[in-house]
Amino acid sequence: MKEIVEHYREKEILFRSLKPVALKELGSRKKVDIYLGVDIQKYYVMILRIEKKSRILRKEIEEFVLLHQRLEKWADSKIVKKYIMIKAPLCSKAKVSLEEHAWEVEVLV
Repeated sequence: MKEIVEHYREKEILFRSLKPVALKELGSRKKVDIYLGVDIQKYYVMILRIEKKSRILRKEIEEFVLLHQRLEKWADSKIVKKYIMIKAPLCSKAKVSLEEHAWEVEVLV
């Protein structure tokens, strides 16, 4: 989690609080890391971190959108900002789909 905070601090995005969320609480078996935080303007923020070897396809994007909806229900609040950090090859159509769903996509190599 320290690397995530440092990464966003370099981009001048700061958080008041940031905590990991267990995927079991959201009813998911995906191998991703989810963090729920509050930024300086007091908006709820979701950070999704994916690290895998295979390509991320467009059909997986629907699952990420469902995770966002489940996290909103679990936290009982509206999540305004959504960030996704990807350490994997990303299909161009998947990236377009993420941006259409208002995700800020960052591909780390």
